Formats: sequence, C-alpha cells, structure tokens
Amino acid sequence: MRLLRMVLVLVLVGLVSACGKDEPAAVNAPNAANLKTVTLSVPGMTCAACPITVRKALEKVPGVVRAQADFDSKTATVRFDPARTDIKALIAAVKNAGYAATLKKPAAK
Repeated sequence: MRLLRMVLVLVLVGLVSACGKDEPAAVNAPNAANLKTVTLSVPGMTCAACPITVRKALEKVPGVVRAQADFDSKTATVRFDPARTDIKALIAAVKNAGYAATLKKPAAK
C-alpha cells in the first residue's frame, strides 16, 4: 500500500510539472536526421578507467546525445546535435578532462 502511494505521488508530480510546458518534450529533442557522429582519437587513455572519464566529460557537453569511449582503440565516438555544439567543444571537453584528442579521419577507401 505504501509503495502504491509513492508511485501515485510520483505520477502526479510528473503530471503537474508537465502541465506548465507550452511544447511537448519531443519538440525540444534533437531531430535524429540532423545529428552528427564523429570519432575522436584519444591516445592518452592508459588504463581501464580512462574511457569512463572521457565518456563522462563528453556527456556533459550540451548537445551530446551519446558518447562512447574505447580503451583498446583509444577512441571516443560521439553523437551530437551540431546546432548545440561542435567538434571544437568536444575536443575541449576531453582536454579539460586531462586527455589530448583529435578528430580521427575516416580510413581512405
């Protein structure tokens, strides 16, 4: 019974907080067609904790939708909204976390 009350309160709080919004949340969400994906080279990742630090730093950048960092390849792949951020901001976030980063060029075909 207590759990049911807690769930009900949470649902009501969510409904009340959504009432004052003029636009649905989907309007503010980035259009998937406009998102860009880049891969950064982060050669300074030297241990298993480094990718976590890099990923968290990138996730804090406004406009980043998804960030993944890979220790083995020493890279970070970032999906972001170019209307809200750019590659320079992503590289700066990695640098502020203590790592050098550069845009990884796609392999020549």
